[in-house]
Formats: sequence, C-alpha cells, structure tokens
Amino acid sequence: MSGSGTSWNALRLREVENDAALPKRVDVVVVGAGVVGASAAWNLAKRGLSIALCEKGAIACEQSGRNWGWCRNTLRHPAEIPLMQRAMRDWRDPAAFGALDTGFRTTGILYFTGRNRDDAAGYQVWLDSVKDHGLDSRMVTPAEAAGLVPGAANPSEGGLYTASDGCAEPEKATAAIAEAARAAGATLHTNCAVRSIDMQGGRVSGVVTERGRIACSAVLLAAGIWSRLFAGNLGIDLPQLKVMGSVMRTHPLPGGPEVSVAGRRFGWRKREDGGYIVSQADATIFDIVPDSFRLLGDFRPMIATGLRTLRLRIGRRFIEEARLPRRWSPDEITPFEQVRIADPEPADWVLTQAARNVAEAYPFFKGMQIAGRWGGLIDVMPDALPVIGPVEAVPGLFMATGFSGHGFGIGPGGGRLAAELVAGDNPCVDPTAFRLERFARARGHRQVA
Repeated sequence: MSGSGTSWNALRLREVENDAALPKRVDVVVVGAGVVGASAAWNLAKRGLSIALCEKGAIACEQSGRNWGWCRNTLRHPAEIPLMQRAMRDWRDPAAFGALDTGFRTTGILYFTGRNRDDAAGYQVWLDSVKDHGLDSRMVTPAEAAGLVPGAANPSEGGLYTASDGCAEPEKATAAIAEAARAAGATLHTNCAVRSIDMQGGRVSGVVTERGRIACSAVLLAAGIWSRLFAGNLGIDLPQLKVMGSVMRTHPLPGGPEVSVAGRRFGWRKREDGGYIVSQADATIFDIVPDSFRLLGDFRPMIATGLRTLRLRIGRRFIEEARLPRRWSPDEITPFEQVRIADPEPADWVLTQAARNVAEAYPFFKGMQIAGRWGGLIDVMPDALPVIGPVEAVPGLFMATGFSGHGFGIGPGGGRLAAELVAGDNPCVDPTAFRLERFARARGHRQVA
C-alpha cells in the first residue's frame, strides 16, 4: 500500500471542507468517510443524533472514489437483494439522495453470456434464486442484446439484462452525501485518523483521534480495507482481505452506448461527461500478504472457486503490510497515519487488455483516448457478504465493512441499515446474514482497556 501518487491525481475527487474544531462529545463517531460511512452519518444525523464523521485521508479517497460506479441488483447474492433494493430507493428518492449531485441515473446493465462458457447456466441459476424479489432481470437473446448495445463487431451473444440497474459518479457521490450529512448536523473531520476506542464500565465511552479525544456512546467502524487492522488492535479477529482492481476513464466519446456492459475481458460504464469507465470484470489482483496465510482457511473456498477471475501475485505489498504495526497504544502513530491514502498503481496488463478487447468487440471504442487510470483496494470477506451490525464482544461498537466489491451501489442501503442498528430502530431489512459472529474466529476477543 502506498501513499497518494499518480492514481490519486487521476481521480479528480470533489473536495469537501474539513470541520477543524473537534467536538468534545457526540452520540456517535463514524470511522471512515466512504459511501457507507457517509450514508450512515446522514441517516444518524437525520434522526437527531450528534455525529462526528472521521476520515484519516479525504472523503471517498479509497475504493468509494475508485470503483466503476455501477449501482446494480444483477448477480448480487440473494441475501443482499433487499438491501440493494433499499439502496436504489435512496439513490432515487429526493427525500434521501435523489436531489443531491451524485450523478445517479438509470441506464440498465447487461452481462454477456460469452464471458464464460458456463455463464448462461449460472445466470439462470441466479435468476431462479431471486425470483421472489420482484426484479426485472431477464435473459436476452443475441438480437435483443444487439438492440440494447448496438455496434458490436460480431453481435452473436445474448446475456443477462436488468433495465432498472443504474450508476452514479464515484468522484462526487460520496462527497455530496457527506455534505448532506453536515447539513443535517454532522461534523466532518478529514486527515483525522481515529487511533483507538476508550471503554468505561465495559462499553464504548469515546475514541482517541490524532487530534484529540471525542466522548461518545457508540462507534461505527466503516473503514473499508483498514477495518481488520483497527479491529485487531481491539482484539477482534475480523477475517478480511484485500484485492485490487484497475480502472481507466476515457475522454468524451459522443454517441456511445448508454447501457453498462460486462463482456469477455472488458467492461464499461458511460460517465456523465460522455466519457467511459473501462476495465475488465474478470481480472482482479490478489496480492499475497501475511494475512493471506493467517486467513487461508477462511478464504480457501473463495480462492478455489475464484481462480478464473483472481490473479495471484506476490510483490512489495507483502513487505509493506508486514511492516505495518498490528498493535499500538492511543498515544502512538498508527498505520492510518502512516498511510493516509491507499493508492496502488493499476495493473498495466489489465487495462491494456481491456482497451484492446473492448475495441475489438465494439469498434466505437477504437478511437478512445485515456484521460486517467488508477488502482483501488477492495475489502473482501470469505463469503463475499458485508459485516453490518453490532460487535457483541464490545458493547457500543458497530461495523459496516467488507462489502467485497459490491459496496458503492449498495452503500446507501448499508449506511441506512448500520444507522438503524446503531440507533436501536427497526432495521429496514433482516440483518442476520450480515452478523460479524457468523465467523467463528471473530467471536473471541480481549477486553479493550
């Protein structure tokens, strides 16, 4: 993991003003200002609770600002569908985020069957598994696919299509939600790492940040790839690893397709500015790091089934992560201050192949000019489902992490559910599938001082 560099400079994230004065006391501290943390802060503040949203770097500086921008129900785990449907309502609802400048729009998403020889059968299995959720997902013929996305060099593939799926703009969506949270009463503190949690009487009583202490009665950990390290310092063994995606954006290409697409070794999404996000849907880098061995038993099934799409690699990240401290006291510099922004270099071969493959499949893209490229680290769980809910071993501590590459689109739903659980309200969906304690290793802990 490296600090800000060429990838960071390509993102063009919307800047958010920092609240310099740290509050002495709030009801809830949210750790991490990605889309889930910002959405949770908004939902909590709208309930009249006092909220401090603390971010070690900048708003959406990591995966919330580096993803493809898809907001999809297509091919989600059935347990996530109700939460994603809730998220879609929030993306669209003017009383939630529909009136904000997030760039959200409904475009449809098409997965071609030619991505893999088993895709058509797999898509049908998924359709059968979610048939009770009222989705508009359906299989389409090659002729229908050609009508949805014209211009193919060889229009011979059908696919799985969801017309109600959409997208938003990662470079500004989280910032808009965070600013809405501030308008509702939250305070936003960037370049302000939370180092530790204070406990009194067996429950959370505050946090220690690099800029001072904030008293609170609850903490929501929404720190993405950093959640395992933060939890580990509390004695909580969160089984979470990282994978890396590589993305590029083009300059505007007038007249191109509106529907987002995942094809054989390429994928795209049209941006608001008329350019495109382009990458590969099946070329995720899995860097071998010390935690890969610590968590091998947990992740072995995922690695075994994902060998077609995961690309194993060992390199400098092994040393970088080995050097990061795993335990620290509240008065020590933490890994969150040592690495303000995880900013990996994109994999050149992934993007080179994606550019070649998309131009071969759709000649429209042959003239594309690349305006920026970046890498992003994705927090993943062994079952690819997030952790959302209370940490039973630490009263007052909650988590919303491990969204496993599905987090941007579902972020408003994940933030809403986390806020409801923190506030003690009735949850919008059944949270059972997202409990931390579904993982045996996460049930044990040492008491936080």
